Amino acid sequence: MTILVTGATGHLGRHVVEALLARGVPPGDIVATGRRTAVLADLAERGVRTALADYDDPASLDAAFAGADKLFFASGTEVARRLGQHRTVVDAAVRAGIGHVVYTSAPHADVSSLPVNPDHRATEEMLAASGLATTVLRNNWYSENYRAELGMARDTGLVVSATAGGKVASAARKDFAEAAAAVLTQDGHEGRTYELAGDVAWDYDELAALLSELTGREVTHLHVTPDERRAGLVEAGLPEGVASFATAIDEAIAGGALADSDGTLRRLIDHPTTPLRDTLAAD
Repeated sequence: MTILVTGATGHLGRHVVEALLARGVPPGDIVATGRRTAVLADLAERGVRTALADYDDPASLDAAFAGADKLFFASGTEVARRLGQHRTVVDAAVRAGIGHVVYTSAPHADVSSLPVNPDHRATEEMLAASGLATTVLRNNWYSENYRAELGMARDTGLVVSATAGGKVASAARKDFAEAAAAVLTQDGHEGRTYELAGDVAWDYDELAALLSELTGREVTHLHVTPDERRAGLVEAGLPEGVASFATAIDEAIAGGALADSDGTLRRLIDHPTTPLRDTLAAD
């Protein structure tokens, strides 16, 4: 049984490879792929097979996917090009006859107002229409995303948001990776969609309190309106489009888009999810 991991040169994909190894998958049964194969040299030294897989290069995908039984399909990070790249991956998986695809989507991709969701929703529909046996992992936010707030808190004593008390049920990347490894190595997950989130949902006031403890200085959560948030980001140097995107995420959080935590992630990995404190304290 050969399991191919895309995005193994990135944070999540690398964790998935490590989680597969921890579950006892023989290194030679794993193919770690990415665009920068030199980054995978240490995995190759441990017996993991490596290959070039570039979402913009169908030929590289055909070569990498040949002979793979299962595919961990990490969603692309280039927002403007993501959907076209995803079509290239799905088409290559069909050509290769992949038996099971595990795709990383976003929370409630079919109904949520999160600005990242249109591409994920379209990709889920693409996979459903492809005939491939698929498991969709709708990952909540990664706790590592909030390391930027930790740095800002150290410098300014502030956390700024337009989240209006909305909660985020984040978890560490390694938790989501362990869930992916469980799905890839167990039977019965085909055709399922899992909403995955951390055990504890927190709001930005609680984030500010945690950052106060971690930085040793008083950190205040500055509540602002969406218009104020957008203007502040532009003033800080972000392009208008990026500022609007970030503000839309805050507005979605305010509406509860990331608040759900039903324990599915905990059940898949068979242990509590990593507390936000532990992730940020390790920075």
